Amino acid sequence: MLIKRVKEEALEKAPPGKIHVSKTSHGVQYYLRNQSTEKSGNYIRKSEKSIIKKYLQKFYDEKILKLVTAESESLKKLLAKSENSITKIQKVYSECPEEVKKLILPVDVSDEDYAQNWLNKPYNGKPIQDYLPFFETKRKERVRSKSELNIANRLADNGIPYKYECPLQLSNGITIYPDFTVLNVKRRKVLYWEHRGMMDDKEYAKKSVQRIKILMKENIFIGENLIITEETSMNPLGTNEIDAVIKRFLL
Repeated sequence: MLIKRVKEEALEKAPPGKIHVSKTSHGVQYYLRNQSTEKSGNYIRKSEKSIIKKYLQKFYDEKILKLVTAESESLKKLLAKSENSITKIQKVYSECPEEVKKLILPVDVSDEDYAQNWLNKPYNGKPIQDYLPFFETKRKERVRSKSELNIANRLADNGIPYKYECPLQLSNGITIYPDFTVLNVKRRKVLYWEHRGMMDDKEYAKKSVQRIKILMKENIFIGENLIITEETSMNPLGTNEIDAVIKRFLL
């Protein structure tokens, strides 16, 4: 909690001792107590405004910190109770047989069930003909390039649900096939991952730019729900780059 951290830092820098405020018929008087056992303390002249201000701020910060700390603890308990209730609700669906799951509409599901339901939705990808070169992923899928193989395998290694060349119908009725349709399970958000593997080919690069423009018309934007990776013949896509993208957008 930001307020708690700010007040803790302020109190670390605050002067020692505590201020005592006494209300009299002549107005307010201030006393500095260096020991908690002191009954009165040392009188602070009103002309010493900077000292009075520091100690009054410390007095205020201590009160606020106490209240915020108590509120934070209450929120933690409430959150734990809420998470426990959500888990119980999700468990009702998780414990059902697979055949039963297909016939009911749950109010909430666990991340695991959500991901599995997403993966279970069938699709017809763009086929790779037998006479064309291909690479086989850990999931026994055919992909078109070594970099796509690496992307697919790193997604699988990190437990990221994905679909290779899953069809995406555009608003104009045309169907395209993004390289990877991926799911951020925690956020329950679908993203598209396009790998542009021949950016030193002018015609290929031109088509890649056109592709981005098409996706933007569908409200698919780089950095939001679109991931772009690129390479050239001299600068291949590294596994460390793939891992960085996965960490940034999908974990």
